[in-house]
Amino acid sequence: MTICFFNNNFYCNFTNQFRKENTLVQAQTDSKHFLKDFFGFDGFKGNQEAVISSIMDGQDCFVIMPTGAGKSLCYQLPAMMMEGTAIVISPLIALMKNQVDNLRGFSQTAGLAHFLNSSLSKSEFNQVVEDMLSGDTKVLYVAPETLKKQDTIDLLSQIKVSFVAVDEAHCISEWGHDFRPEYRKIKQMVRAIGDIPVLALTATATPKVQHDIQKNLNMLEAQLFKSSFNRPNLYYKVRPKGRKDIVHKEMISFINQHGNSSGIIYCLSRKKVEEIAQMLQRNGIKALAYHAGLDAKVRASHQDAFLMEDCDVIVATIAFGMGIDKPDVRYVIHYDVPKSLEGYYQETGRAGRDGMKGDCLLFYNPNDIEKLEKFMKDKPVAEQEIGGLLIAETAAFAESSQCRRKLLLHYFGESFDEKKCEGMCDNCSHPKPKRDVSAELKLLLECMIELRGEFSLTHLVNFIVGNGADSAVKQYGHHLLKLFGCGKELDKLFWKSAVRLALVNGYLNKNIEKYGLLSINQDGEKYIKNPTPIEMAVDVEFDAVSDEDFDSFRLESVCDDLLFAELKDLRKKVAHEMGLPPYVVFQDPSLEDMAIKYPINLEELSNINGVGKNKALKFGQAFVDHISKYIEIHEIDRPVDVVLKGNSDKSAKRVNIILNIDKKVDLPDIASQLKISFGELLDELQQIVHSGTKLNIRYFLEQFIDDDLMDEIIDYFRAQETDNIDLAVNNFDGEFSFEELKLVHLQFLSDVGN
Repeated sequence: MTICFFNNNFYCNFTNQFRKENTLVQAQTDSKHFLKDFFGFDGFKGNQEAVISSIMDGQDCFVIMPTGAGKSLCYQLPAMMMEGTAIVISPLIALMKNQVDNLRGFSQTAGLAHFLNSSLSKSEFNQVVEDMLSGDTKVLYVAPETLKKQDTIDLLSQIKVSFVAVDEAHCISEWGHDFRPEYRKIKQMVRAIGDIPVLALTATATPKVQHDIQKNLNMLEAQLFKSSFNRPNLYYKVRPKGRKDIVHKEMISFINQHGNSSGIIYCLSRKKVEEIAQMLQRNGIKALAYHAGLDAKVRASHQDAFLMEDCDVIVATIAFGMGIDKPDVRYVIHYDVPKSLEGYYQETGRAGRDGMKGDCLLFYNPNDIEKLEKFMKDKPVAEQEIGGLLIAETAAFAESSQCRRKLLLHYFGESFDEKKCEGMCDNCSHPKPKRDVSAELKLLLECMIELRGEFSLTHLVNFIVGNGADSAVKQYGHHLLKLFGCGKELDKLFWKSAVRLALVNGYLNKNIEKYGLLSINQDGEKYIKNPTPIEMAVDVEFDAVSDEDFDSFRLESVCDDLLFAELKDLRKKVAHEMGLPPYVVFQDPSLEDMAIKYPINLEELSNINGVGKNKALKFGQAFVDHISKYIEIHEIDRPVDVVLKGNSDKSAKRVNIILNIDKKVDLPDIASQLKISFGELLDELQQIVHSGTKLNIRYFLEQFIDDDLMDEIIDYFRAQETDNIDLAVNNFDGEFSFEELKLVHLQFLSDVGN
């Protein structure tokens, strides 16, 4: 983004000219001019321009726009152009500070943007009041708790308010993932200020939450701007959350694969946040904790360290990240299962806001669901039922074998063809075996008709499998119906999967008002009359790991962090002597594995993750010599029961790939033959090259990249300290695709490293 520093003369001349010619057409023209001159953008994204035109025309607006799509510009730009001060109601102090700092970055006048909350000193508060009354302040961020104070209302009544923006508007709804009681009083607070336009904005709103927001703000007739919830650059993955030591190793490996990229790890408890942050620090990862129990100054310093890239990973409770404008977060890990899909969507949405790939990893343990349900036992019954339904939706998402993107978008009322996922979720990139279930789906829908009403998923499944002991089935007399037990040859997991399939494909309705009760709709009745083939994979049944199992392992460093640091220094030295980037010698996960297993000869080294015989012979002697001396100096007893993971014996699939490449078979044909996607083939090629096997794929690359260009790309990779392909795509201004550069990079690694 090109930054254009704000000039007072420009602002005065520009806004005076605008006020003289205040027509909608002129506003649209001027907004584009202002967008470039003030914010440095060449054009609007999505619905931004339409939203801005509507709010400048004095209309109430409701904006549903995914994280990273530019919601803040929808109120910041008209605030700068309109007469008076725009009031932005925001739930978090951290969010306000971040937004104000960003706006001041475009301006030479600090008073242009302010926030009003409990963190201000008396002198800071007086400065805010002075700037507001003088007319210098164009945007004022206010916490709802501050807005409800009579002193605040009196202050705002003395100035001209252009409009009120309600950011994170989902906080209004009890059905939302972050309900705040103060938010439900916003409308009466706004009325106390005056009759002014209201702009409500959120990144997450199911149809139910959307209606709740509009009803509460008395804006059912407001202009609605709803963008697609699809984030095509995010990869969704769910992994079982088992023993603590295994999860920690997997998490460290995942982080190391992303190099020094920025990432966020979400936990539900402060204790867990501290624990994970400390574990990562002991393993050489620059991580910091963030939760409400920390001193405000500590929280602010940790947030700033993350934004300034002095820290790679923030381990946080859900509060972190709301509205934080950090576009290059490359991954989000959910160490604990989130309380709702809205929360999951918003938190994962903090990855890849720059449009580049972001990885979203969720660790799932059914016992975590039970814990969440127990946390609600002291809440009112209605709140328990709402919370229970939200938790059940999250569990269904985690356990499902369907396209995760399709499930997520369906939850927000948006239909999606899973073919367009293009392998950007684990269920699509590694699909489980499927079979046609049209007969079973038809039977399920017929059962729904016979039940004649609205019933829960559990009730429907108990009816189909013939669970006569279920009290609800007996109470309704459903055990006496003709179809009772008609599907008893298949288990409950199958029928739960089938119910979820029927929901996602629009054959059943879920009544949110009645806490998720199901009923058949017209499309479901049509399917009974004319069933069409439909395939399904049965959902995953995760093992429940108890606290005793999970916490029975000492929280200790997964690898020897001192040795790991020394091996990184040695790698740098070896790479410098050979004129190579360090990552070509050994990847971080390989060094980590060495610091766990202490290999002292080339044979043991060849069994280290990502090494293999060729790499061991080419680079390994210095490393095993260093490790041997380290063991002697520190008197380390190598564990005799450690089984070194071998990777020199290639799988049949990889042998097939190598043989086909030797025959110069085109790579897409190899992928087709193996029935894998091209992306999966790239992953296999990467594993083959990293294990030390030499490959020659130039015959394929030469079909679309000239030799001169190939040399130019290889020279680029040779000069880099990291193997970030996304950076290479940007360096070559998109002239080459990610896949093309990945292949050239693999050829480069094979040539110089194997």
